[in-house]
Amino acid sequence: VCYSWGPPQDPDPGGHYQFRVIVLGDAAVGKSSLLRCFAEGPGGGGVGAAAPCPTVGVEFYSRTILLPPAGKAKLQLWDTAGQERFRSITRSFYRSAAGVLLVFDLTNRASFEHVPEWYREAAGDRPPAFVLVGHKCDLAAERAVSAEEAGHLAATLGMAFVETSARSNLNVELAFQTLAGGIQRALGQGALTPHRGCGGIRLIPSQSRRRPLARGEPRERCQC
Repeated sequence: VCYSWGPPQDPDPGGHYQFRVIVLGDAAVGKSSLLRCFAEGPGGGGVGAAAPCPTVGVEFYSRTILLPPAGKAKLQLWDTAGQERFRSITRSFYRSAAGVLLVFDLTNRASFEHVPEWYREAAGDRPPAFVLVGHKCDLAAERAVSAEEAGHLAATLGMAFVETSARSNLNVELAFQTLAGGIQRALGQGALTPHRGCGGIRLIPSQSRRRPLARGEPRERCQC
């Protein structure tokens, strides 16, 4: 299990949101490199970084980002294995996600063609926010999927499309900020709602606004 934090943000007197984000896609499309680049900085998944080992089951990262106009959100980032033998493990995390990055490899046509299948698995009865990510855009000579057809698929599925490269640190921040913005809009529209406990969206009160526990009252614990 991997734990990573971004730079600390100024405390918000009103508290902050916590969004659970799942990264899905075929094996070897660069999900782990993308997450490491975002969570650890450009050196985490770019040039000179060691190639990540294949993800076994699920790994976890975390980073706090700013949410316009004046808020912030802690992103719980779940890196999932794309291999078929781990599908039963990763499926258990779909239903609790507030947002999903659907990642495919721009140099691997099959990974793009599998995107609708990943979408159907993750959408469920109450779809989270989605962003389609075409990864490894730095490998222009090896491109197998055009920006136009990827954008068309994203529009058909009702989501934004971003091309990224962890190696070049291109649009990595944009992909995650776009997803966080989508979650924020879904909250405002009532399509997603905060949960008490361990749901995909939580509103965490600031320390100054937390109610003191009464004598003998159990402390709330996460069971996930």
